[in-house]
Amino acid sequence: MKKIFVIGAGLSSSSMLRYFLQNSEKENWLIRVCDQDGDKAAKKVSNYKNAEGFALDALDPESREEHIVWADLVVSMLPARFHIEIAKDCIKFKTNLITPSYISDEMKALHKAAEEAGIIIMNEIGVDPGLDHMSAKKVLDEIEAKGGKMHIFESFTGGLVAPESDNNPWNYKFTWNPRNVVLAGQGGAAKFIQEGKYKYIPYNKLFRRTEIIHIDDYGYFEGYANRDSLKYREIYSLDNIPTIFRGTLRRKGFSRSWDALVQIGATDDTYILEGSKDMSKRDFINSFLPYNPTDSVELKLKHYLKLDQDDPLFDKLCWLGIFEDKKYQLKADITPAKFLQMILEDKWQLEPNDKDMIVMWHKFVYKLDGKVHEINSHMIAIGEDQTYTGMSNTVGIPLAICSKLILNGSIKLKGVQLPIYPEVYGPILNELETFGIRFIEKEIANPVVYAEMT
Repeated sequence: MKKIFVIGAGLSSSSMLRYFLQNSEKENWLIRVCDQDGDKAAKKVSNYKNAEGFALDALDPESREEHIVWADLVVSMLPARFHIEIAKDCIKFKTNLITPSYISDEMKALHKAAEEAGIIIMNEIGVDPGLDHMSAKKVLDEIEAKGGKMHIFESFTGGLVAPESDNNPWNYKFTWNPRNVVLAGQGGAAKFIQEGKYKYIPYNKLFRRTEIIHIDDYGYFEGYANRDSLKYREIYSLDNIPTIFRGTLRRKGFSRSWDALVQIGATDDTYILEGSKDMSKRDFINSFLPYNPTDSVELKLKHYLKLDQDDPLFDKLCWLGIFEDKKYQLKADITPAKFLQMILEDKWQLEPNDKDMIVMWHKFVYKLDGKVHEINSHMIAIGEDQTYTGMSNTVGIPLAICSKLILNGSIKLKGVQLPIYPEVYGPILNELETFGIRFIEKEIANPVVYAEMT
């Protein structure tokens, strides 16, 4: 029997565990699932004889060691910063490892050791990163095989609320970590290359430099730049491409409204807001605005943001409740970003019957036999419920399929790897279609021809 040790039984692991459990008898798998919350782990695997769930501090080397020795494959669903220690143990005990997280420099440095141990450490095998790599490389490899020369590659992903659950003026609800949403785009300028020129967008301009994207049957979206698009040139073998750009998707109109919160300073996480533990939501907003003994907070905010009386952006801000006198029971002062997160969590939570939606869109522009071609590819995945969400499905199912391919020997790669090879992305993308996760590729008639392509 093949043995799988899963570290972490949180929401993002739900769809992966369902796949493992439903296929455990057919594939002859034994499954151990650990979590700090032992009841959560046990509940996830109840009623399956080939699986057990239990409490474990996976950050304690002695506690996890026996399970890594036991396993043929470890799946780490821990926060990304903890993967490296798990990886070192897997190399030591010659156990394969999968994580859905970005490869860190420390993980890259383990490549030779993992090869020598005869194991694979597969990373970035979720949705983004993961499905973005696999779906893009499929098309890029097909273009290369035909002799095409790439000129533009753009890729956008967004975790959004499904249309049937979209009932607020922001057209947005939290479908993943709220803190990451609040801090998105911070930590340096977004960088990319456009028509051979390096371009940079500082954080204070990020949400006003957006691209409008239309997807058939789902309408208009807007995309803002991710922090670093340049690293994907090497990953996708596009070192000499004139334009490469990766970004995040939101519904049209979101970014301008979010930018208002950026401009007043409400998303800042670099300092403690003095007196914030005693502030109301109204006090919080007022703390960023100029002093005026007679003007209301509402009027001061309109002046600060230069908003017209009937600007719908102001209606969105009002809907968030930022002018209410509600106070939070805080024990200590916190950063502006953490205070804003509490405000947003009041309004952007998914309701019990709501569903989420993952949207991914790629644009490929290339030249072949003297002619310019453009392909657009998109994927829409709508969640089933609050457990098997679109996010959980698109993270967990690719990860589970990849696990199967490693355990049955279909993937023969060793070392620290990404899912950018046909032996990985081919069977995963094919099987994902049976779960309704499919990419629709569309050839664009009369694509824009850029001067550099003539």
